[in-house]
Amino acid sequence: MKKVTILLSAAIVLLMSCNTKQKVDEKSKEPAKKNILFILADDYGYNDLSYRNDSFYETPNIDRIAKEGTVFNNGYAACQVCSPSRASIMNGKFPARHGITDWIGAREGEKWREKKRFSKLMPAKYKHSLSHKDVTLPEALKAAGYATFFAGKWHLGEKGSWPEDHGFDVNKGGWDAGGPRGGYFSPYKNDNLKDGKDGENLSMRLAKETVNFMKENKDNRFFAYLSFYAVHGKIQTTKDKWAKYRKKAEKNGIAETSFKMKKFLPMRETQDNPIYAGLVESMDDAVGEVLKGLEDLGLAENTIVVFTSDNGGVSAGDSNSTSNLPLRGGKGYQYEGGIKEPYFIKVPWIKKRIKENNTPVTGTDFYPTLLDLVGLKLKPKEHLDGVSLLPLLTGGTIKERPLIWHYPHYGNQGGEPSSVIRKGDWKFIHYYEDGRGELFNLKNDEAEIHEISKENQEIASALKTELFNYLKEVGANYPEKDPTYNAALEAAYLQKTATKRLESLEKQRMSYLSPDFDPKNDWWGSFQTID
Repeated sequence: MKKVTILLSAAIVLLMSCNTKQKVDEKSKEPAKKNILFILADDYGYNDLSYRNDSFYETPNIDRIAKEGTVFNNGYAACQVCSPSRASIMNGKFPARHGITDWIGAREGEKWREKKRFSKLMPAKYKHSLSHKDVTLPEALKAAGYATFFAGKWHLGEKGSWPEDHGFDVNKGGWDAGGPRGGYFSPYKNDNLKDGKDGENLSMRLAKETVNFMKENKDNRFFAYLSFYAVHGKIQTTKDKWAKYRKKAEKNGIAETSFKMKKFLPMRETQDNPIYAGLVESMDDAVGEVLKGLEDLGLAENTIVVFTSDNGGVSAGDSNSTSNLPLRGGKGYQYEGGIKEPYFIKVPWIKKRIKENNTPVTGTDFYPTLLDLVGLKLKPKEHLDGVSLLPLLTGGTIKERPLIWHYPHYGNQGGEPSSVIRKGDWKFIHYYEDGRGELFNLKNDEAEIHEISKENQEIASALKTELFNYLKEVGANYPEKDPTYNAALEAAYLQKTATKRLESLEKQRMSYLSPDFDPKNDWWGSFQTID
């Protein structure tokens, strides 16, 4: 009997040992060294990829990230223009809190009058560089032993506030400018990026610099931040790509007109711009280069890949590149077309991933999410307006919270000085010109066609109160009335815009779509600005 007891005890110990080993093996599926590849596009619209719109654009590599990762269908940028949302990715704070509420270089206060738009308000003052007081995402990762790399567009301050001043070990091409000053082909006219051979593609160059960094650090943990200048204006492409997408536009049927006048500017309502589509494909080619680099280096299984954009597609002002329909508005606008983005996160070691999630999430969430995913402690005193999305990636939920946008500016694209709150399915917009409010239920009305504040006064009032309590708490700046405002001058400006500018835009669009289109120089100089 004693021998049986001993054998039974040994069997139990062996079984427990096996179970323990299984748990260890199960846990060991997570790699010891977890890397991060963060890909940020510029001015890239929610529907400007074949994952959602295969009738015109071709983006197989970006689509791959979406298909192999988790798609956040209600993923947002933290602002409708670039610098504020880029800062929010770095510090996990909404723009109203960190103070960069407009793109750095935009006119503020009385200087707005220089635009000669004769507006009712003078835009609010804003901060012109990323604060050194904040511990940024790259600084947090660097402190944990990560090699950090930046390539592409920065636009978060002048020298002294460049990527290398905020936690990046290497900087390839990040500096003051928000657009590609030399265009998308070398020479680049970029103080922090050496020129390649004439005609070298900028997006591909940035991708190759990223692959080189990953190769040099394949045995280390790394954070590679690839921040494309694409698809910011001026939009450019090659003759071959222009011809390809011109034929696609023709096959789809070319509408007689595309632009409709909105409050301040005409807005594009068709996706048939062959120059822009060619630029999109070139960016996708560069994404493919980096993904291939991960595979060739044997790093694909232990590298998180993020893809997103800093604001909506440009449908008015600037390069008038695209339409965000059925979403309303575009870059610079308070509507969904200005703030809703492609928002994909791929974590290779999460095998039972959630393919799509409808929870509203935003750019401030990347900071805590990435720390969480690589096993680092969160920094709640830093990423004050962000939460970890790890529960959503694995089938869980997060607590409902308000998302806040504060843009007390006019901008270049025709948006209005406003503040926005989204909570659950409800979205409330406050306008500073006249104090009016708009309420939408995004579950029932994603296109924001039906304004329903009168039917839901209690909801509108509660959201407005919550919005302004937050703005007061963080010490937000506001626009002020312009004492020199002249309604007749503004009306004359708007009338000219609604006629001459709209006519010029339609003429330019048809020239791009003409079989005889010739930019009369190298093809990468193919864009012309409409004044």
